[in-house]
Amino acid sequence: MLSIPALCWLCRLPLQIARHGLCSRCVQQIPALPAICPCCALPASGTRWCGRCLRRPPPWHSLTCVSDYLPPLSDWVIQLKFSRATALRVMLARLLLLKLLNSRRDNLTPRIDLVLSVPLHRRRAWQRGYNQAELLAKPLAHWLGCEYRAGVRRRRRGLVQHALRASARKKNLRGAFSLEMPVRGRHILLIDDVVTTGSTVAEISRILLAQGAASVHIGCLCRTL
Repeated sequence: MLSIPALCWLCRLPLQIARHGLCSRCVQQIPALPAICPCCALPASGTRWCGRCLRRPPPWHSLTCVSDYLPPLSDWVIQLKFSRATALRVMLARLLLLKLLNSRRDNLTPRIDLVLSVPLHRRRAWQRGYNQAELLAKPLAHWLGCEYRAGVRRRRRGLVQHALRASARKKNLRGAFSLEMPVRGRHILLIDDVVTTGSTVAEISRILLAQGAASVHIGCLCRTL
């Protein structure tokens, strides 16, 4: 029986390595990031922390993203979240892995020993059928050779974050999360699909550091610039 070759998600040409999901040429078509701060991943003039982070550091140690919230990456994120296109998860996780390995090579992040994902409330997870951040985090933990745990729980549902302004997002998240496992002394990678204001990952980062985590590093597909 002849096998049907896997196709690139973008150009639809056959792939030499099916699990990669994108051919090398199409990977280069993803919009490149401008010069960004390694801490907040917002535009900055150099490779060191920006003035915003120097004046008021966020409650995490670094933020790694693949690109801005632009096509084609933003289209894939929407398909993954709302159209049940879970087959995209390995390709998207690999794109983030490449960025994380670059960050590790540049000594911006330590060796990660625990991967966590931003949780959904159980009702929203039931409606969607899965947590898209968890789908990204599991293969990443495997490739990084470390543990994945669903160690953060969302205690209350709250309003949908992207419908709120920045100040309202912070208020919406107060007391929304709880930690279900010990994290003392561990270097943690926290995965989300999109980071906009950073309110969600900031709230979870504060909890992790308060419980003794050695460091917290954020990984996401899109960082809204």
